[in-house]
Amino acid sequence: MGRGKIEIRKIENSTNRQVTYSKRRNGIFKKAHELSVLCDAKVSLIMLSDTKKFHEYTSPSITTKKVMDDYQSAVGVDLWSTHYEKMQENLRRLKETNNKLRRDIRQRMGEDLNDLNWDNMCRLQEKIVDSLAIIRHRKYHVIKNQTDTYKKKVRNLKERHGNLLYELLLFWDSQFHDQKKKKRKETKESWSDCRVKEARSCEDPKYGIVDNARDYNSALALADGGLSNLYALRLQYSSHPNLQDLRLA
Repeated sequence: MGRGKIEIRKIENSTNRQVTYSKRRNGIFKKAHELSVLCDAKVSLIMLSDTKKFHEYTSPSITTKKVMDDYQSAVGVDLWSTHYEKMQENLRRLKETNNKLRRDIRQRMGEDLNDLNWDNMCRLQEKIVDSLAIIRHRKYHVIKNQTDTYKKKVRNLKERHGNLLYELLLFWDSQFHDQKKKKRKETKESWSDCRVKEARSCEDPKYGIVDNARDYNSALALADGGLSNLYALRLQYSSHPNLQDLRLA
């Protein structure tokens, strides 16, 4: 079975159109390369897609410009003359505009005023006044923007300064409380040490703990008097009503 005939018309779907363009472009470039190799022909193809993408094929032995030159020689036409004339006309207009602008600049700077009459001088003065007004307006606008920017920076710096100051106060407060707790702990420890030392100072290494020096001395006197067994005891006061301080000899 042969292939069906394809109707030649624009493909409406953009994706299908792009796929078809890519396939057929590659096929045309392949045929052009084969023609160039088999027949030693000078081939140049220039293609632009609907998306403005440029594609070109030129035989390896020639350039696009050489193909154009050979085309002009073979056909007898000048492709560049009209374009050259347009370029010349465009260049002339640009030169006139440039000279006019330079003369205008010199006149606004107070130079090249000899050829101006009264009306031209008045118009030049009006232009300068208008220019000054525009420049002054632009200057004030720039100053206002810079002032607003600096004010925002100052506000941000003040906020940062306030935050840092608040953090510093919190740090100092925590340090103060830590030192206060530490000092209170040290005071408590020193007080406990003093009580321990006071208790140890009342301890007699031979006869035990005695808290009354007179009783202790009396006990020693009795011991020296010949009593063989002598004990000096000090009973702490108790909440019980029948228990009192007792001394046994």
